[in-house]
Amino acid sequence: MIRLLHPLLALLFAPLLQGIIMKTQAFFAGRQGPPVIQPYHDLARLFRKGAVFSETTTWVFRAGPAIGLTIGILCLIFLPLGNMPAMVSFHGDLIFLIYLLSLHRFFTVIAAMDTGSAFEGMGASREMSFSALAEPAFFFGLATIARLTGTLSLDQLIHGININLWQTHVGSLALVVVGLFLVFLAENSRIPVDDPSTHLELTMIHEVMVLDHSGVDFGFIEYAAALKLWILGSVIVGIAIPVRTGIPGIDISAMCLGLICLAVIIGIVGSIMARLRLLQVPQLLVGACIFSVIGFLIQ
Repeated sequence: MIRLLHPLLALLFAPLLQGIIMKTQAFFAGRQGPPVIQPYHDLARLFRKGAVFSETTTWVFRAGPAIGLTIGILCLIFLPLGNMPAMVSFHGDLIFLIYLLSLHRFFTVIAAMDTGSAFEGMGASREMSFSALAEPAFFFGLATIARLTGTLSLDQLIHGININLWQTHVGSLALVVVGLFLVFLAENSRIPVDDPSTHLELTMIHEVMVLDHSGVDFGFIEYAAALKLWILGSVIVGIAIPVRTGIPGIDISAMCLGLICLAVIIGIVGSIMARLRLLQVPQLLVGACIFSVIGFLIQ
């Protein structure tokens, strides 16, 4: 039963991370802001609405949100949370998880392009261009951890990180965490790469791809985005906070607290920084890749 705990926690509390981010940004702006459970209200409202489809779209547009959400739930099966084991684990599931996340992006992009809109095509082009730089940084970061722990199983990889490993390879692990955090911001459309709360036409990346979705389909997209935030956050927290006491209550609480702290950090970054110009985003992602590669080389 403990293997089911992490997927259940993610399905229940992933939207809460978005609420914490919004609350943090409101605090820094001197506003009260929406309650932290506002994302749940938004999802409930969207799930009660019907969807509107353009006559130019095909089944690809309609299937994209559902497939994206299904892939997000599938990723949770292979993902541990700290010392909590994953539901399914096998040698090489690390590579499989990377491909699943890429498949999620693929269906989001082709659903946007299926509308025939040049505007959404522009967003899809930006998404693929930046992902070509983010994925190597993510891959090299996880490859560094795999080299240190001697396994390609994500479950064993996360469990293999402990205080002793941090003491002996602090430089390499610190560089990997920084690189993965930059990728985390890019993959979740957060400042300084993108801002999910704005609709400035010339600067949008992710939001422009989902403008034609509505109702329950848009709810699927928002829920899948919350799950992606949880998935990538769990990987970073599992590496950065190696709490492995063997006591489930303490280990789970430490990981959940780490995810909350990560959400607060995202809110702080979004409050004290401006979004980068689009021409500067590749430089940021190249920097993330350099951090991960150096971490790989200095072991």
